[in-house]
Parts: sequence; C-alpha cells; structure tokens
Amino acid sequence: MEAGSLLRSHIPSNPPKRPIRRRIGSSFPRFFFISRASSSSSSKSERGYRGPKPKRDWVADWVSNNDDVVRSLPIYVGGVSLLAVLLNRTVSGIAPVADASSSQSRSDLLTLGLAVTNILTGLVWLSIRPKSISVVSPQGVECQRICSNLPDSVVSELLWVWESLSNVTCCRSLIVVYDSRVILQIGCAAKSSFGDGEAVAVDANKLMQGSLCQGVIKAGAQSYLANLSLYPGKSELPFLPSNTQAVILQPLGEKGIAIIGGDTIRGFTSSDQSWITLIGEKLDATLAKNLNSLPLAVQD
Repeated sequence: MEAGSLLRSHIPSNPPKRPIRRRIGSSFPRFFFISRASSSSSSKSERGYRGPKPKRDWVADWVSNNDDVVRSLPIYVGGVSLLAVLLNRTVSGIAPVADASSSQSRSDLLTLGLAVTNILTGLVWLSIRPKSISVVSPQGVECQRICSNLPDSVVSELLWVWESLSNVTCCRSLIVVYDSRVILQIGCAAKSSFGDGEAVAVDANKLMQGSLCQGVIKAGAQSYLANLSLYPGKSELPFLPSNTQAVILQPLGEKGIAIIGGDTIRGFTSSDQSWITLIGEKLDATLAKNLNSLPLAVQD
C-alpha cells in the first residue's frame, strides 16, 4: 500500500500538454515556404528574357569577311609543303633522285602529290566565284496606259496593285491582259523603234496565242522566270525593257494574264509569289464583273 500510494503521489493525474512539433518530411510541399522567392523571381523573369542566347559562329563570320584569303589558303599550304619536302631532302643528305626502295622517297612522293593537289584546289577556288546579283536600271521609257471607260473602283484597284508591287517587290513593269484586251500597261516599257519616244504597244492577240501565255493559262498556275535571259520565250515579250531580269506570269482565270517584270535576277521571293497569286485571283474577280467591250486609251 505504501508503494502504491508513493507511486500515485509522484505521477501527476493531468500531465502538462507539450506543444506538438511536426517534422516536415520530404513529402510536404516545399513551395509553400518559397512562394515569396518564386513570385519575386517570376516578376524578374517577366522583365526580360534570361534564357540561353544564340551563339555566334565566329568561324563562319571570319570566312565570309576574308573570302580571298580563304580561297588562296590551299595554294599557300601546298607551296609550303613543297618547300618543306625539298628542304628535308637537302638537309638530310638523301639523294635527289627518288628511289622506290627507300621509304623516305615514297613518303616524299606522297607529300608532293598532296601538295600539288592543294595548289590545284586553290587555283580552282580562285577561278570559280559566285556571280554577284545586282539591281539594274530598266532601259526603256515610262508609260501608263489604262483601258478607258473602266469604273473608278477598277482603276483605283489597278493602280493600287501597281503601287503595291512597285514599292514592295522588284517589280518595274506591269501588264494586265484580259479577254484579249490590254487593260493596263504601266511602268517601264521598251522604247519604240519608230523614234517617236513612245513605248512599244502590247499586241494582246499575239501575246495570248504565244506558247508562254498558253502554257500558263492551261496549267492555271503561276510561272516564274527567275532569269529571263536564259529562256527562249523572251522573244514573246518585246514590250518589256531589253534588260528585264525576271518575269512572273500570273494567270487571271481562263481569260487573262498579268505579266510582272523585275529588275533583279531571282528578285521575287516565295512570299512575293504567293502574294501575287492572291492579287491575281482578286483581279480576275474584279475584271470578270466589270469588263465590257472597251477600247484602249492612254491616261496621263
């Protein structure tokens, strides 16, 4: 009894409660404690791009800036190799006559062949250079011929097409033929041989019967002559300046065609060609709706 009473006296009936400390394990979401830091970092990242930046190719830049040196480099390497072989044979005391039984002579012959190959490669690199493409000034006269009695909306659309093409692309000449009639001839044109200073008129019937226009209209797709001087069909376009560099033939439905002459070889980009295709579809719809029997007239 005494022992039991003694134990009861030492053990309190209501022990004091200790504050519960939870140990945060690895499964507890840590972003709760770093929310402020993440928000501050995200605000900083919104101010500017801090990702990897594109690297600059220093070797390609140096080669493009020193084209002549790079092209002649194989010649220098081959010449130095030849001098090294001759100096080696002179200093080492080997007979100048090549001996097939000597390993040194065989290695020298192989080195001489590689050196000569380097020299010939350098000569080829120097002789073959890419042709520089430059903008040329069309040789001809300026003209503006618009079919008379056209509605103002059609005239304004034709002029808008010309201004847009001439300002954005390399277009310097524009001819629109529809239903065997010349609707528009504007820009630079070939000078007449009669000496009157006028532009060469477009023969619509002859043009539409030519192989170029017939092929484009039958195919129903745009034809791009990137280098006009290489095409024999250039003779079917005598109204264009003699030094026209590129031509786009854009069909206007089954009745017409738009001829666009440029002043630069391969000057029309793929986006220009797509845009011109859309313009051709718009012109086809407009002309088919408004065209009547209209004579050709010159509008200043």
